[in-house]
Amino acid sequence: MRQGQQAAAQVFETSVPARMDRLPWDRFHWLIIAALGITWTLDGLEVTLVGSLAGAIHESPSLALSETQVGLSASAYLIGAVLGALFFGWLTDRVGRRKIFFVTVIVYMISSVATGFSWDFWSFAFFRALTGAGIGGEYAAVNSAIQEMIPARRRGTVDLAVNGTFWAGAAIGALSALVVLDPAIIDPEIGWRAAFVVGGALAFVIMLLRSWVPESPRWLMTHGKPGEADHVVSQIEAQVEARQGPLPPLEYGPVRLSRRGKATMREVLHVMLHRQRRRTVLGVTLMACQAFCYNAIFFTYALILTTFQGVPANEVGWYILPFALGNLLGPLLLGPFFDSIGRRTMITATYAISGILMALSGLAFQQGWLNAWEQTLAWTVIFFFASPAASAAYLTVGESFPLEMRAIAIAIFYAFGTGIGGVAGPALFGWLIEGGERTDITLGFLLAAALMVLAAFAEWKLGFAAEGRSLESVAAPLSTHEG
Repeated sequence: MRQGQQAAAQVFETSVPARMDRLPWDRFHWLIIAALGITWTLDGLEVTLVGSLAGAIHESPSLALSETQVGLSASAYLIGAVLGALFFGWLTDRVGRRKIFFVTVIVYMISSVATGFSWDFWSFAFFRALTGAGIGGEYAAVNSAIQEMIPARRRGTVDLAVNGTFWAGAAIGALSALVVLDPAIIDPEIGWRAAFVVGGALAFVIMLLRSWVPESPRWLMTHGKPGEADHVVSQIEAQVEARQGPLPPLEYGPVRLSRRGKATMREVLHVMLHRQRRRTVLGVTLMACQAFCYNAIFFTYALILTTFQGVPANEVGWYILPFALGNLLGPLLLGPFFDSIGRRTMITATYAISGILMALSGLAFQQGWLNAWEQTLAWTVIFFFASPAASAAYLTVGESFPLEMRAIAIAIFYAFGTGIGGVAGPALFGWLIEGGERTDITLGFLLAAALMVLAAFAEWKLGFAAEGRSLESVAAPLSTHEG
């Protein structure tokens, strides 16, 4: 009898998911977007700074990096991001979302400032790797928290829009580069260093914003803390109700969970390799293909303009700015269709369109048909579609697996996709550009295009419906009690 009572005490029902999903859109949700979504803006700022400043760093009397070293430093950033994602992703599922997204922003802040004081290639690459570790950890912790706190009916729209703010950071980085590389304003040798220092200092503002963000109630719920989860949701409901009046009724019932220990890596791998094998194949394909395409093009964007189009290094920002704005508008304008038309159709379409257009632009580049602005326009149109496709890869991975392993799942797929596509892409394209042959660059473009079309095919065959559904119905928590 006593054992039965103890077993019963380990089982509980909670309406936390239904209560979070029924909330009307409120200032609370804007706070989540502002405080957590800033991660992608920072990443965009960091990546664009290196892209826009590549020419100045290459010509820097103190560093004088070769084209290959510029590509390798980009790969160092991504290697750091991979390792940071894995380490902090593992911690995020164990100790909570809130603690980790404070730690990761501190890592980012310190290492970004340190980059501004680099003295040679090795120090520059090392500090870039540490900066990447902070950003990689942010992806796991922040993606998890955002998906768990946004109502199901808007999860796709918000997730894509937040991921798309990477390009707001890219636009800021491009504009900043125009200032810090203008000899009439500041010595470019000081300017590129100051850009990294200021970028790191912005992290302090982020820490202030995040002090108002609570722990994810869903994380608390699935880690045997239903009382704390209920308390957090009650506080959120009280604030929303005070501003918007009585809340709508619940749209579905409670979930029945068991108190259990933390998910082990053995459980994580069992779910990925056995229970959800199709989703694992899909996630790997989407992440790796978009990572290669994006990082190969964007990390070497400035080098292509300066090497093949004759654009001065201090004017590259003007060409990156429209490209960044196109990438930002894609998720904002197309994002709502991922919740209305559906994930499978929209992901397939965006990957396929961007891949086909990439192949066509590569062939036009080979023939020399495009000048600098025409090349920029072509890439702007391509990545208007590729940007929501890439954001949807993170959305898909987050929705594919149980709550107890969501952060480490995001981290593993981010690490694998970035390791395969992201690290190899910049190094390969840097080497191709250094060779100085348009035909070699075109082969890189065609490879990126083929990978995007492959990802579209994988989504069409393996994609699943998640629009408008609670996270728990898309992927049942490991702690679900069937009795």
